[in-house]
Amino acid sequence: MNVTKISKKLIAATALILIFSTVGFSQSTNYNKLAGQQVNNNLNTITTAVPFLIITPDSRAGGMGDAGVASSPDVNSIHWNPSKLAFVDKKMGIGVSYTPWLRALVPDINLAYLSFFYKTKKRGTIGASLRYFSLGDITFTDANGTTIGNFRPNEFAIDVAYGVKLSKTFSAGGAVRYINSNLTGGTFVDGSATKAGRTVAVDISALWRNDKIKLGGKKTIAAIGLNISNIGGKVTYSDRGGRGSSDFLPINMRLGGSLTFQMDDYNSISIEVDANKLLVPTPPVYKHKIVDTNGVAYDQGVAYDANGDPEILFGKNPNRGVTEGIFGSFNDAPGGGKEELREINYACGLEYWYNKLFAVRAGYFYENPYKGNRQFFTLGAGVKYNVFGLDFAYLIPTQQRNPLENTLRFTLTFDFDAFKAQNDEKTE
Repeated sequence: MNVTKISKKLIAATALILIFSTVGFSQSTNYNKLAGQQVNNNLNTITTAVPFLIITPDSRAGGMGDAGVASSPDVNSIHWNPSKLAFVDKKMGIGVSYTPWLRALVPDINLAYLSFFYKTKKRGTIGASLRYFSLGDITFTDANGTTIGNFRPNEFAIDVAYGVKLSKTFSAGGAVRYINSNLTGGTFVDGSATKAGRTVAVDISALWRNDKIKLGGKKTIAAIGLNISNIGGKVTYSDRGGRGSSDFLPINMRLGGSLTFQMDDYNSISIEVDANKLLVPTPPVYKHKIVDTNGVAYDQGVAYDANGDPEILFGKNPNRGVTEGIFGSFNDAPGGGKEELREINYACGLEYWYNKLFAVRAGYFYENPYKGNRQFFTLGAGVKYNVFGLDFAYLIPTQQRNPLENTLRFTLTFDFDAFKAQNDEKTE
């Protein structure tokens, strides 16, 4: 049975998720003769599968404008840079994060994140995490509006990571990730059976971190981090196959730095800056079929060649292999170098700690208007009490609406070193 109608809830949810998660559509010019003039003036966002993989999962980075590749290591380092695990100063930690989604529209869409690390006796640290994204309850109907079933679309990823020190100031790390995206529950769509998209991906990362620097007479920690995440096979949701039937993962390169100033024994301030670029093909500008009738030109949509492939005016064919897509992502934008620079997103944040007990955070995220236009300020706070830590984050959009606006997300962390020390004091 074909599904031709989906509940308004799913439509609204999907639309806003696409806006936030760098999934969109390309707009080509109406007429070929204007394409060259307008190629740099059109919305041309990059499309990927499973965009939930690049959503900020924790409240600490969420309060600092989504910056975190070179921040101080913590239990959520797997997402930002597995190499940071090598520099953790605790034996073991656990973190639980919860992010409401589209809370102003629907009550049951959310992202949950569970993370863990354990420092070995050698120079390395292992970590693991589970990320679960739920779209809530969805009702599927046929062309006549008859209910044919209910389903709760969901996506999840399981990570195992390792970070190791190669010297006192340099570490390397990586992660292996299993991804499962079940959006239809096997429902037939357009006469074809659907299935959950499944694949495996890896992260490759590095970190330079030096805590022996002094600036202005103050102890300073400097760090530079690099993480290339979600390198893996494409995702497909149908057995139909054929050209263009699978989608790239959100392969992402994150490069950034941080400076942490120890003002005195009680006060410290950190500055974080990240730059991100998706390493997947940019949608090209396609040639349109123009029909002239009695002196009036009619645009009949994208033109196809004799092989049934769409004809490209500017840019490159996006149906490429993963390796070719990664390396080609630096020079395949139809607008050339100017558009390539637009594809870089910037995140910056500030973090203030008092006596390692209370933190205040702020940040800003910028995405070019032609590449999605996500622009927002963030605010956050954190408090640590004995073995527990609690972090909050709040997002304030400055351009388009954001699925996280007017919602408070939080992260709860557990410090097992402090728990052990507390028990040791009781037994003395």
